[in-house]
Amino acid sequence: MKQRTSVLGLLLLTAVLAGCRSQTSATKSEATEPARQTTLATETGFDYFLLNLSWSPEFCYSHPSATECAAHDTFVLHGLWPENNDGTYPENCSNAPGPSDPQKFTDLYPDPGLLAHEWQTHGTCSGLDADAYFAMVRTAYQSVKIPPALANLKAQTSMSPDDILRLFTETNPGIPRASLALSCGHNFLTAAEVCLDKSLHPVACSGIRSCRANAVRIPAP
Repeated sequence: MKQRTSVLGLLLLTAVLAGCRSQTSATKSEATEPARQTTLATETGFDYFLLNLSWSPEFCYSHPSATECAAHDTFVLHGLWPENNDGTYPENCSNAPGPSDPQKFTDLYPDPGLLAHEWQTHGTCSGLDADAYFAMVRTAYQSVKIPPALANLKAQTSMSPDDILRLFTETNPGIPRASLALSCGHNFLTAAEVCLDKSLHPVACSGIRSCRANAVRIPAP
């Protein structure tokens, strides 16, 4: 199982070296579920996008001195990734150049290394040029509201995966439950994910296995 606010999207500098898909965010221990199969695509065909919103406090637990952790944020943008209905996904589809002006996207990825990584690994498989791709990432990210109960969390709590996703559907009436998935590692929340078609309309999450824990612990920022 593979493994978002905003300006602090340099969330996983470790992901630049290790790859996004190994785990959405660093956790106190590795996720128990097996990694999904990766396919190295030679073309840009794919079925839908997966918007990954990582739970920053989980990453910051083991990286307290990371720059983004000073903001004590909750969900931060990790990426918008092409996916296939069979559970595979394309990566590294071309050597197309990145954005003409990376500074235009510092609200998404203030770290240029992570911006470059997300473009090379995922954006090149989108069928879009870099500027159009990151504009789409921004639109997708801004379309999802974080539930107040999570955005304003003051102390660690535990909730069932269904209850967490119910908060998302209540806060985002246009996103059905079938378009949401949750990532966890050893019963700690790591990410919320939204499945979107190529026009950024919610679609059912095919091939994505959501967290199966009875309850997950949610560390406060």
